[in-house]
Amino acid sequence: MNQKNRKTNLTDHIIQTVKTKHPKTITQLVELVYEKHPLPPQEIVASVLALQKQGKLNFKEDTTLTPSTLRSYLSSPHSYWYWLTLILAIATTTIVFTIPENAIHIVYTRYILGSVFTLFLPGYTFIKALFPEKELDNIERVALSIGMSLALVPITGLILNYTPWGIRTTPITISLLALTTIFATAAVIREHQTKTPNE
Repeated sequence: MNQKNRKTNLTDHIIQTVKTKHPKTITQLVELVYEKHPLPPQEIVASVLALQKQGKLNFKEDTTLTPSTLRSYLSSPHSYWYWLTLILAIATTTIVFTIPENAIHIVYTRYILGSVFTLFLPGYTFIKALFPEKELDNIERVALSIGMSLALVPITGLILNYTPWGIRTTPITISLLALTTIFATAAVIREHQTKTPNE
């Protein structure tokens, strides 16, 4: 009798959890149910499958949220950060080459965007490529992005010092643009791979 009551309580709790908490995957559902019913996961999964078979529960993992191809992923809201990063990098590069330093009122735009371009974007895209999923919170990501930018920019300058172009505005700007674009592209590819379920 106790086992029957336990099974009834478990099935009722599973149905209630799906209705109230809307888990996206069966794994999430099992974790939520386990908080109240610390049973073996196999038993909880068996109850979920039994409920599905009886038609009392229509729960299936939604895999349509993440586009399966990289091309469609790039045109989805998931990759907005990628396009924003590229637009910001290209806009900064354009402003550096078009706004002269003696343009009193609009030169501050160049300074602000230039600071973001050198002190944040290279490190942000590099960290995003290393950690494409939400393994870091926002504060950690910003701190690591600034720290990594402070490491990458001097290394870029050091390498340019040993080339015919030297350390000048044009080669540094183009190098940082290339670096940011490469890291951002690598990051969006990795992000798509981690979000797309394996076939």
